[in-house]
Amino acid sequence: MNTASDLPSAQIRRRGLMLVLSSPSGAGKSTIARNLLDGDKGFELSISYTTRQRRGSEIDGVHYHFVTQREFERLRDDDALLEWAEVHGNLYASPREQAERAMSSGRDMLFDIDWQGADQLREKMPADIVSVFILPPSMAELKSRLLRRAEDQEKVIEQRLSNARAEIEHWRKYDYVVINDDLDRAFHAVECIVAAERLRRDRRSGLFDFVNGLLAE
Repeated sequence: MNTASDLPSAQIRRRGLMLVLSSPSGAGKSTIARNLLDGDKGFELSISYTTRQRRGSEIDGVHYHFVTQREFERLRDDDALLEWAEVHGNLYASPREQAERAMSSGRDMLFDIDWQGADQLREKMPADIVSVFILPPSMAELKSRLLRRAEDQEKVIEQRLSNARAEIEHWRKYDYVVINDDLDRAFHAVECIVAAERLRRDRRSGLFDFVNGLLAE
């Protein structure tokens, strides 16, 4: 018979979770995601496919997998995508194989995706997803951040701003909402969410055996 000492807490295993960060462009989700990946080795980034043009600061295979429209359609038709969506006139998608491999080994997957992709993940894997929507402190600050980034043409910035209000309308679908008026504070809030979700009873497969061992002593 197992006892609590036979099954230390380190042996209580869990399936990885899917952390989804969404926000309108410029609200800070990519910075929060990068900080989380740098500070928490339990996470693996889901590197999305996209048909949009690569920015000068981006590296293929690191920030995105940049593909043609035809390549994207082939991946979609082969059921190689967990979710896909059209955003600002470009296609984005999350690869299936990477996520399934990581989560089955207990690693967490980080998804920097929009509300459309989040909806699809909720439908396919509702027990695995933890969703966080990042809000800007104001629309004026959102515009200022996009201008300071200086990576998009003016017409692209205007398109992102015009779409931001429609994107924010979907905030109610998310488990958590964080207002990014201070980056350090917003990042700490996301860290706290992750810590709590990792301790959820239904994510820890060995916990029931551990409790049975306690009661059997």
